[in-house]
Amino acid sequence: MANITEQIRSFLQESRQELKRVNWPTREEAIRYTVFVVGFSLVLALFLGILDFGFMQAIEKIIA
Repeated sequence: MANITEQIRSFLQESRQELKRVNWPTREEAIRYTVFVVGFSLVLALFLGILDFGFMQAIEKIIA
């Protein structure tokens, strides 16, 4: 059991050291990336919604 505890402790220490080496984005970069992702998602959702609407109209005309 002590071996497992040592392994967990070692893992947590190594993880903490690795996180210190990460090149974290600045606050401005994080905000810019977030705005880009949200904007891109909205544009993609609009595009797919328009396609869906168009296909549904076409299918309704074929069926009716």
